[in-house]
Amino acid sequence: MSIVKVIEVIASSEKGIDDAVKVAVKEASKTIRNIDSVYVKDIKCHVKNGKITSWGVICKLSFRLDA
Repeated sequence: MSIVKVIEVIASSEKGIDDAVKVAVKEASKTIRNIDSVYVKDIKCHVKNGKITSWGVICKLSFRLDA
């Protein structure tokens, strides 16, 4: 039986939502092993002069703890 922990992370990207999620996983992977899934809890964007300048996501990352 595995124990799974869930953490919440925030990430952003100027490219889009997909890239923001990839940034979240990439950065979290630097210090966390065994990431199994990502749940995108919320999406937002920053707007300047009527144009989207960046996308942000709030993600819940699930990962297995080492036994």
